[in-house]
Amino acid sequence: MVYRIAALLTAALALCAAADTARGSQTQKESGAHAAAAPAKAINWRDSLKQPAEWYSSDEAVRVADNVLLYQHDEGGWSKNIDMARVLTEAERAELLRLKKESGSNIDNGATHTQLAYLARVYTARKLERHREAFLRGLDYLLAAQYENGGWPQYYPLRKGYYTRVTFNDGAMVNVMRLLRDVARRKSAYLFVDEARRLRAERAVEKGVELILKAQVVVGGRKTVWGAQHDETTLAPAPARKFEPASLSAGESVGVVRFLMSVERPDARVVEAVEAAVEWFRQTQVRGLRWVERRDPKLPGGYAREAVADPQAPPVWARFYEIGTNRPVFAGRDGVVKYSVAEIDEERRNGYGWYVEEPAELLEKDYPAWRSKLTQKK
Repeated sequence: MVYRIAALLTAALALCAAADTARGSQTQKESGAHAAAAPAKAINWRDSLKQPAEWYSSDEAVRVADNVLLYQHDEGGWSKNIDMARVLTEAERAELLRLKKESGSNIDNGATHTQLAYLARVYTARKLERHREAFLRGLDYLLAAQYENGGWPQYYPLRKGYYTRVTFNDGAMVNVMRLLRDVARRKSAYLFVDEARRLRAERAVEKGVELILKAQVVVGGRKTVWGAQHDETTLAPAPARKFEPASLSAGESVGVVRFLMSVERPDARVVEAVEAAVEWFRQTQVRGLRWVERRDPKLPGGYAREAVADPQAPPVWARFYEIGTNRPVFAGRDGVVKYSVAEIDEERRNGYGWYVEEPAELLEKDYPAWRSKLTQKK
């Protein structure tokens, strides 16, 4: 049965290729075997958007794009943490076809927006209709997933639990907005998107910016930054997993601020939000501490992490800060908040990024450049 399904899938891809050629696409020898054949050198999915521009017109790029189509869920999105560039066996392809109706679409860890950006590049280079159709389904998925208030949940269709929260964690919402903004601005890879969808993308970004401005946490009458997740109704910072308490998040807020800095014509509210966040970053930097990683083959993962005193260390920021006090907070899988990373269990201490360095570049490079640009426009 698996072999018959695989054979049907192979035949279907061959028909798609023939239809693409009939539409005037570049002539090529495509078939199901083309999609399944092992290339001379397969890329890793994490490098899918890092290839030279000419690579996206290659047969290898098409092979990977056809893989991406196999992983697309019926509602239009994709799952996370999968190497979609890996060469698949016929049995694996058949299994993917069988599972397509099972929902797992989300925007976490680069899911969905990365696949869309990739498909857009390959379609622009090769003009294969199946890639355009898959992209538009995925774009429609992102537009449908947005809450009316402008935020995006981590999973859509919605799953019970913290997955319904408006998710800034790991750049989820901001990365979705970047892709939609590129569509709205008619960037070269997205010129094929119809005007109706382009306008919807533009409106979705506008709503997203409004959500960001409303969700910025105010403490003692002063704006600060954002949490990793926010309640989808109240917009208050919300917890996720037990070791991710409701808090102010330095790492995730860097991406939010950079997005606000990229607004073409920022109004007074956007400027105020950026200035307030930058001031918060200045006040919360941690001096005299270095977050180090050392190899230890005896431990799961083969390494240990710890915070060590070092007067010469550059500034770092805790991933999470207590709302109201700006004290760094940490938690293990028991969910008990501690004020020292050394006090949480070894597994979580070694398995999570408790300190971040990204705010340093924001303060030293991004913010001065943004201020200079604003001054020039006046």
